Amino acid sequence: MAASILVATTLGVVGLWIAVNRVEWLGPYVADGLRAVVGVDAVAGLEDFSYRIQDRINRVWRKGEKPRAYWTVPSSAPEPSTKAAARPPPAAAVAEPEIPAFVLTKVGPVHREWSAPGDGEWLPMTNPDRPDDPVMMMKTLLHPDKNRSWAEVFVVAIDLRRVRVHLVPGRKEPAATEDAAMGMVRPGVVPPEHRDRVLAAFNGGFKTEHGQYGMFVDGVTLVKAKTPACAIAAYDDDTMRIGSWEKLEPSEAHMVFWRETPVCMYENDVLHWRLADPGLAKKWGATLDGETVIRRSAIGIDRTGNVLFVSISNNTTARVIADGMHHAGAVTVAQLDVNFSYPKFVTYEKRKAENGETKRLAIPLADGFEFSEDEYIRESSRRDFFYLMPKDADDRTALKAPGGSG
Repeated sequence: MAASILVATTLGVVGLWIAVNRVEWLGPYVADGLRAVVGVDAVAGLEDFSYRIQDRINRVWRKGEKPRAYWTVPSSAPEPSTKAAARPPPAAAVAEPEIPAFVLTKVGPVHREWSAPGDGEWLPMTNPDRPDDPVMMMKTLLHPDKNRSWAEVFVVAIDLRRVRVHLVPGRKEPAATEDAAMGMVRPGVVPPEHRDRVLAAFNGGFKTEHGQYGMFVDGVTLVKAKTPACAIAAYDDDTMRIGSWEKLEPSEAHMVFWRETPVCMYENDVLHWRLADPGLAKKWGATLDGETVIRRSAIGIDRTGNVLFVSISNNTTARVIADGMHHAGAVTVAQLDVNFSYPKFVTYEKRKAENGETKRLAIPLADGFEFSEDEYIRESSRRDFFYLMPKDADDRTALKAPGGSG
């Protein structure tokens, strides 16, 4: 009898773990329910333990597995289009200089002997709905972990000369801690007026309870800034910066939005000292251990400030995704959200939906990542996210007066 109960309990735990890691809505609800009962640290410890067991199983069963390629890379990658979008010039206006084509140098594999075909080669991400538009995004895949061929870092490079980034607070997260934000209307979707031209969207940062990382958007501070922390900031001169909050704070008056993350993984080409030593990479992100092998996401920027990098990963430690982003060209890197359900990057194009209606649907960057066809564009998100708009859409809402920061 006791043996039967033990077997049933074990199978139940295994089944729940599989369900939590395969059913998008189940994981958050189970984890949130447990946190309410046993606390954040206890749940983080359970997650760490479970992921370590999963990693040990993978290292046995997937030993010798070759790194996988997700995209077919031509032997000679096509050159990005230099064709500018057709639009009539403003009357009596001085012609603006044409922006050069978005071209990135091939970075190659992180480990040449441990790579898939096409690793480190940039593929243009054309817009099927507007094929004459110039290329604004490119993608590549990297395998930065020599011990795990299944550790994958998918990287998207975004041309900030042509693309504007927006930040949207989720319906519930980050949970507001400032009085001015308590009555804030939070639909948690791309605004209707942007849905015809939105290029892509990707996940934001941690829940408030996971580190109290700050956020300011639409003239309202939801959670006040803290140090130490890294921050993603957009400015009223249409530029972006990523860096330690204490370095960015003096320019806060000119910020359109900012979102904090755990401390910068890389900053100005320098790896954070805690990531350099595996024994010190604890609680990277205020919850899970930095050495935990999980799905992660990250954001970074190049030295010129003109290229934004966003990555989503499978089976990576904090160090591995940081190194992958740095190899791709980001001099400063910040981790975003982690765990099975949250990291995602989707593009949009007109397709026939499940109900037969033709409309713009979310398309995942790679197979295996959780998403819905209405992701971010019509389906309200509980958590904050970023979305991308072409600047030639004359979208200026991101540059509204920043107001106060609470």
